[in-house]
Amino acid sequence: MEGEPSRRSVLTSIGAIAAAGALASTGALAKEDPGGLAYRTAGELLKALADRKISSRELLEATIARIEALDPKINAVVVRDFDRARAAADAADVALGKGERKPLLGLPMTVKEQFNITGLPTTWGDPKAKDWKAEVDALAVQRLKAAGAVILGKTNVPIFLRDWQSYNEVYGTTNNPWDVSRSPGGSSGGGAAALAAGFVPLEFGSDIGGSLRAPAHFCGVFSHKPSLDLVPQRGSGPPRTPAIPVRGDLAVIGPMARSAADLALALEVTAGPDELSEGIGYKLALPPPRHEKLAEYRVLVIDKHPLCPTAASVTAALNGLADRLGKVGCTMLRESAKLPDLAQTGRIYRELLSAFFSADIAPEVRERADAAAKALSADDQSLSAEQVRGLTISHPEWIRKSRIRGGLRARWLALFQDVDVVLCPPMPIAAFPHDHSPQFARKLDIDGAQVPYNDQSVWAGIAILNGLPATTIPIGRSESGLPIGAQIIGNYLEDRTTIAFAGLVEREFGGFTPPPLA
Repeated sequence: MEGEPSRRSVLTSIGAIAAAGALASTGALAKEDPGGLAYRTAGELLKALADRKISSRELLEATIARIEALDPKINAVVVRDFDRARAAADAADVALGKGERKPLLGLPMTVKEQFNITGLPTTWGDPKAKDWKAEVDALAVQRLKAAGAVILGKTNVPIFLRDWQSYNEVYGTTNNPWDVSRSPGGSSGGGAAALAAGFVPLEFGSDIGGSLRAPAHFCGVFSHKPSLDLVPQRGSGPPRTPAIPVRGDLAVIGPMARSAADLALALEVTAGPDELSEGIGYKLALPPPRHEKLAEYRVLVIDKHPLCPTAASVTAALNGLADRLGKVGCTMLRESAKLPDLAQTGRIYRELLSAFFSADIAPEVRERADAAAKALSADDQSLSAEQVRGLTISHPEWIRKSRIRGGLRARWLALFQDVDVVLCPPMPIAAFPHDHSPQFARKLDIDGAQVPYNDQSVWAGIAILNGLPATTIPIGRSESGLPIGAQIIGNYLEDRTTIAFAGLVEREFGGFTPPPLA
């Protein structure tokens, strides 16, 4: 590996980072790393660890020093477990010294606050849960540790994981490293900010409404929303809930990183059926990527959604990528008769998502929702109306809506006979300013149009409703220099195809870049 970090460069980096506490702005993030350590990929660092060019303990100390110096301005790593991480790094160094090889051996990383780690609090941002501590690791955490990862802490979330911002009364507000006045996204916003700030090379989050994809898009990093139930969710539920096997309906958990190859690496060690449920009888055998060369891919591009406007800057970046893909030989399609109805998709998704969250609303809120639902006109098909209906949905009506979802899934299966991937925006705008006003009253300014805040879920809902894999990659910048991403959607359980396509795009056109100098 060209320019691999040596122990000298590591120690130089640590010294520079320790002096970074007086930095005037997070714009100096990229500069305060003369050894080039902070922004190396997980794959590069793992090679350096295996080649003994660097020790796990040295890498961890550099990571901790950077977090302690720079995180006060970002507030990404809100639960810290540095002492146990040091012990784990020392154990990794012993194993590496003996020639042991594991996929993530000695690599420092963080996970989203929702994941249980023995002895650490899991709050989901709820002050009522701030004193509760997990007694067993989440299964995904167990698998990451078994692969050799050194998990040094957990990253911030919105309360109850229900926002595209990451703030709560327990841990405060996480800022976007590109512009601290803006959201890093949510609900995996702390993880995306930690990656963009160069704190860690790998993170693990979750997604039910774009919670992996919005932060990746807002912070200029990579994420992968796996196919439904590909990665088991045991131990990632709300505080105080039993750590037992669960089946997903909409929600998934998955990796975030600064390269496509690192997404593949993390998915490889966490995917597969839960040993306590389906794993008793099933084993995972994902198909390989559909193609090895970028020019072999058939790509359907969708740049407009019927239920929500998309900012011109986001559309321009997407179409710019599409033009470049066409020039390198990809078969580019702009329409398909097999494309499922996006408006119907958006409405069904909003109603079922609202139904998912209705289980935990207070009785007085349910009463108000019941009254609001009864007052709705039957002709009102706005997303806001579907959200209200979802809060009060009956079980028979949920079944009927889920049957419609089944029909939409069948259309996606048919579409992927003609195309390999679908390219579309992850979100309708780039990172927006912090807004802590009541969520249901918020408006987004999308090129001058005032759009209901929650309507920005439409692009994320396509893959979630249908259980499809979706990889998000950075592809450009807005006029003000904010990151813009693209979402690559693939057929069910063809996660390796969307990640492989992301990697080919990254190799051809470039991927992550650090936040710029001030």
